[in-house]
Amino acid sequence: MNISTLIVDDEKPARDELAYLLKGFPEIDLVGQGKNGVEALALIKEHTPDLVFLDVQMPGLNGFGVLKKLMDRKVKVPHIVFATAYDNYAVQAFEVNAVDYVLKPFDKGRIAKAIARAKKMLEAKASPAERLETLVSQIGAVKSAQPVKLLVKAQQRLLLVDAEDVVLASIEDGLITVVTKEFEGSSNYRTIEELQSSLDADVFWRAHRSYLVNINHIKEVVPWFKSSYLLKMNDRKQSEVPVSRAQTKRLRELLKM
Repeated sequence: MNISTLIVDDEKPARDELAYLLKGFPEIDLVGQGKNGVEALALIKEHTPDLVFLDVQMPGLNGFGVLKKLMDRKVKVPHIVFATAYDNYAVQAFEVNAVDYVLKPFDKGRIAKAIARAKKMLEAKASPAERLETLVSQIGAVKSAQPVKLLVKAQQRLLLVDAEDVVLASIEDGLITVVTKEFEGSSNYRTIEELQSSLDADVFWRAHRSYLVNINHIKEVVPWFKSSYLLKMNDRKQSEVPVSRAQTKRLRELLKM
């Protein structure tokens, strides 16, 4: 049987490596490749593939975000093999829901097992939708297992920063600045919304249209004018972040004020 297949990964070397390995499986018909979650949605709609090798961690819309949008839009969900560099990320949820995953760097033997598993499901005409819906609902419970890292350009270097070390992010003239306790630099995300979607919603809060803050790094709440507030953060500059009037109520809820 022919298995129409897509690869979606934000790293070109990973896409190239996987495409090369898949050439060794005559039943695989590679119909397209995408580099982000938005392209994944478009390609799945266009090709209705049998199988998608889907990267978990991508800027903007990650692999789980892709699944959620497919379900929200009532699009036929293909069989999914998740690709991840993190061997502890949601592994229990993957296994419970019989959704396969492969670790980077890719191993041909492991790819072969994933394809065999997909083939067995396709022959049995098993729908992945219910399992994947359960998986999406469980991801919140295992999200903390994922050591989210952000790429930050600072002093002509590309640094990987743990999300928990990010104090705040701001946007001005289309450029996102990420501030940690030690330094600040620019992010490759295009919008605050994209950045926020990749971070833990229980920790990162949109205090203002132009600011995203880590609530664990708020040092002081300063009453400001017209019943609003300023947040003093615990970075080196003790950055001040305005709280929009629309978010004042949320601030009180977050800090039990």
